[in-house]
Amino acid sequence: MTRTARILRVDLSDGSISSRPIPTAWLEKFVGGKGLGARYLYEELDPGTDPLSPENVLLFAVGPLTGYTPGEQRYAAITKSPLTGAFLDSYSGGSFPGRLAGSLGDHLLLAVTGEAERPVVLSVADGEATLESADDLWGADAEMTAERFPDAAVACVGQAGENGVRYATIASDGGEHHAGRGGAGTVMGAKKLKAVVARGSAPEGLTEIRERYGEAFAESDAGRWLAASDTLETVDFADQVGVLPTRGWQEGRFEGAEEIGIERVRETAHVRERPDDPVPGGFRVEVDDDESVPRGSTPIALGAGLGIDDFDAVATLGAICDRLAMDVISAGNAVAWAVRASQEGLLERDLAFGDETAARTLIEEIAHRSTPLGDALAKGVEGAAEQYGGEELIPTVKGMDLSSYDPRGAETMALAYATSDRGACHRRARPVEVEPVCGREWSSDEQVTTVIEEQNRRAVLWSLIADDFLEDVLRADLGAEWLAAVGYDHEPEDLALAGERIWTLVRLFNVRDGFSRADDELPAALTVPLEGGPSEGNAIDPAEFETLLEAYYARRGWDESGRPTRQLLERLDLVDVPDEETTVPQVPGTSSGEVSGDD
Repeated sequence: MTRTARILRVDLSDGSISSRPIPTAWLEKFVGGKGLGARYLYEELDPGTDPLSPENVLLFAVGPLTGYTPGEQRYAAITKSPLTGAFLDSYSGGSFPGRLAGSLGDHLLLAVTGEAERPVVLSVADGEATLESADDLWGADAEMTAERFPDAAVACVGQAGENGVRYATIASDGGEHHAGRGGAGTVMGAKKLKAVVARGSAPEGLTEIRERYGEAFAESDAGRWLAASDTLETVDFADQVGVLPTRGWQEGRFEGAEEIGIERVRETAHVRERPDDPVPGGFRVEVDDDESVPRGSTPIALGAGLGIDDFDAVATLGAICDRLAMDVISAGNAVAWAVRASQEGLLERDLAFGDETAARTLIEEIAHRSTPLGDALAKGVEGAAEQYGGEELIPTVKGMDLSSYDPRGAETMALAYATSDRGACHRRARPVEVEPVCGREWSSDEQVTTVIEEQNRRAVLWSLIADDFLEDVLRADLGAEWLAAVGYDHEPEDLALAGERIWTLVRLFNVRDGFSRADDELPAALTVPLEGGPSEGNAIDPAEFETLLEAYYARRGWDESGRPTRQLLERLDLVDVPDEETTVPQVPGTSSGEVSGDD
């Protein structure tokens, strides 16, 4: 028996608010978070829905475990991406997730549809929602918006979301945390929803199990790593193994890495202790009373990626993106693309790597769309390349630029990026953390197995919703003990199947919107050999990659075009899901015998 839960709906077009039960069968099959979000989006969005139209749905999702587990709490922003046109689930931590869970009562989802005539704030408390004017907040940055509600937790858009930058974030804690990649903040801005304000308190309880798992987490590899350096050490790791994207993805090692990595921080900063809490989640390295060092993606994208080795300058660029509520990875890649395009003679503007002043100016131009180049870059790397040329300069998948690790130094990451459901994402599967240091080449079977297992496992963890750094301690039963403690009945084998089911459902969503094997193709930039470092000269061979992709499709039970087959849907109990717009092939590896979802 699965505990009941509800969805709280807000239609901004007419101001109506309602509550509905979530079907019990959906809770059993899709758990929460990502899974339920995928099920609702598939049910409620027509193929071809414009992500910035009132018809798009923006879901704020908490999981059945939000507020209870060790580590940072998480919520998910789930919608159709304005950057990629694909399914989007983006996660954020900080104080907002726990307080949102406490504010929603027995609701796991807050669904926002429509578009307000004027800017509004959505306030949530005691399982109910109210709308109020935000005219005086429109134009405010994330920090200013949060300050307006000192007694609540706030998730908001900044100027980037208001101006339709396609990779705008939803910022919380004044811009310290973000639902980052893919443009959830852009959807929120298009709906003229300035902020969601959670006025409740985070759930309490489950002390014994939390302490037990907290101790295990603190002693795990992930826990020790977070306690020592949070994600800042990814800069040093990526540089050492030759996968650090440098100067617009041209090199795999940055000579200034030590100046923007963890050792530099340790020389100049002190570590803030978390009193009475052994769990390392939420770790920050503080510089001054009012400032904290950014996480690893900022020095990678805005430091090495732009050839800037001054840590203060990198932190300043990151802080600007945070206040404007704009994804630091896509912003860094956009500026890097502009520099390379300038060097290739595609732009009239002279730009150079290492120029933090020019980078800052361009970031502001993007957020405000105040110049032709800024306006073009606000559409993403692919959008700018459509206007100016230079499609091969920065690697993208499904319209999203790559993040954090260069797969030319760990080729299994190329498969992970290409098959990621929301576009180029390094969090869906991270073989880069093992492959470069294992001391041997992986077989194709190992590569495919690793990527699929990680994708399935994270699909269910992001449905709980649990910090994915908890993976080490949740791996054994995928959270079944935790779920039982909060009233849900899921066996470990059921959760393992749910992970595969959720990943497959998202693929159905994307396929229905026209995505195919062509969208899983190898970015041209990755066929160019890397310069410098231990991965110098490495490139991804297109023919070998295609063979690997075919093996991945076969293992998944998809046909040669990347479409889930009827046999797979039967095994996953998804046969009743595809609609008449979705073509489902009968047999893996063939396009014959196709049927629509209703047949």
